[in-house]
Amino acid sequence: MKQARTLNDRELKNLLTLVARRRYALRDRNMLLLTHWAGMRIGEVAALLIGDVVGLNGEIVLEINLKPHQTKGDHSRSVVLSTRMRSELRQYLEPLAKLPKRAEFFWRSAVSACAGQAGAGLELATRSI
Repeated sequence: MKQARTLNDRELKNLLTLVARRRYALRDRNMLLLTHWAGMRIGEVAALLIGDVVGLNGEIVLEINLKPHQTKGDHSRSVVLSTRMRSELRQYLEPLAKLPKRAEFFWRSAVSACAGQAGAGLELATRSI
């Protein structure tokens, strides 16, 4: 089977520039970087819960442990996060810090998630990509 082509540094930079102009730039940037820097499939990224990314101490975990229902082929797997990926996730997570661990990680808007009272006005992003 042929290996999928990956983006080179210039292509990634151009794509991140394009993403920065989008309505949900921070969310989209983190989704893109999880696929590129952490090697996650987009379905795995979309299935993430806050509790998968944030540890009991409130910090971004060093390793995401994906459950079988979150992966292709129904096999659990671990994804190690680099320091810079954890830093990107931390920036995205700041306004979402009050959400429950079982909430989906990628909301339609981090700003509305922060402003939402008890989840009012939030829309999930899992299938909007």
